[in-house]
Amino acid sequence: MNIALIAQDKKKELMVQFCIAYSGILSKHNLCATGATGKIVSEATGLKIQRFLSGSQGGVQQVSARIACNEVDMLIFFRDPMNDNSWEAAEFNLLRLCDMHNIPLSTNIATAEVLIHGLDRGDLEWRNILNPRM
Repeated sequence: MNIALIAQDKKKELMVQFCIAYSGILSKHNLCATGATGKIVSEATGLKIQRFLSGSQGGVQQVSARIACNEVDMLIFFRDPMNDNSWEAAEFNLLRLCDMHNIPLSTNIATAEVLIHGLDRGDLEWRNILNPRM
């Protein structure tokens, strides 16, 4: 499966810790991330991650485009609910696209753990039926 990772600045360390904890599961899948998130996660875990631009420079839009083209099967997006509104439009579009394309989405550690355990159990195999890869 194709998994996208995004973390706002105050949540990057949480993303690193999450990816360290679940690196065994994540290593079985194709990962992509916005620039800084991908860099620090890759350095901390050794996971192979396709990196896009940083979130503020268009990386969120790049992930959104992949979602719109049905090239992402899951999004783990650790948001900072206390963040200023600078990401608001890009966030809204990202969440809207996940809803439109039935992409499992986590915006916090609790749902990320539910999704990652479901992924490991095979609960998300319906994505392969819905969107077979060649």
